[in-house]
Amino acid sequence: MAQGSDTTLTAGIKLFAAGHGGAKAVIEYVGKRGARIVLVGQDGEWSDQFADDTDVARQACESAGVEVENEWERELLEQMRPSNDLWRSMSRRAMAR
Repeated sequence: MAQGSDTTLTAGIKLFAAGHGGAKAVIEYVGKRGARIVLVGQDGEWSDQFADDTDVARQACESAGVEVENEWERELLEQMRPSNDLWRSMSRRAMAR
């Protein structure tokens, strides 16, 4: 669900973009939870936020001045730099079959 109000969501997106030299977003529908906004900064750092639905997510990105990509493009994926903490957490997960 959205973290607070739409204003809070927009402010969080603006803050991330300002701290990372700009950003692009990819919005993913996640069922009853709503929509996940994955933000990728120009410096390779990334973060995510949750909104009530995809329309709210798109509106928040537009209000924050962040471009929304329609899908995961190769260039955007190559720009992402996963943190060491993320690599460590992924190495502890068991693969489900």
